[in-house]
Amino acid sequence: MTTPRERILQAALRLIGEQGVGAVTNRAVARTAGVSLGSLTYHFPSQSDLLREALQTFVDGEIARVTARAARLHGAGPDQAADEVEKAIVDFAHGPEQIANLELHLHAARDPAVQATATRSVEAYDRLATAILDTLGIPDPERHAPAVVTMLYGLAVRRLATGDTSATGTADALRLLLRGALP
Repeated sequence: MTTPRERILQAALRLIGEQGVGAVTNRAVARTAGVSLGSLTYHFPSQSDLLREALQTFVDGEIARVTARAARLHGAGPDQAADEVEKAIVDFAHGPEQIANLELHLHAARDPAVQATATRSVEAYDRLATAILDTLGIPDPERHAPAVVTMLYGLAVRRLATGDTSATGTADALRLLLRGALP
């Protein structure tokens, strides 16, 4: 069973993904989460607090999901790794939470209170990409990780903008990047 705090965070992500950051009002979030306004303001005194925590919650969950999948890559080559990444994306390629993640990262450019969390989330994605590249034997994985993360962000925007739920082409794009990083 989820706690009121968890329901509030999930409601905020759903609202952002379905209607944008502007839809995140205390009344709308409380109604969507099925909690009182007092409960919402108890857990999140400001909208910035709510947005920061919603972004962190999404990123933490996604990092855990991708890390579990990355554990299967030990001994894999770039082709198998690219296929696994594409499968992982297909499992979670669409939905309001994915849209909310991207919206909150863009919102962070305008809201310094959210920017620190967005920066930490990008750094977490970079660390995860570094670990995967290192597992694959890619030289200088720290240098290449941001390019991989950036490409995956760009492909996410493309998928969401076009309604593509298949993630087709992700493995090919990642293979191209990985092969370019190999000696």
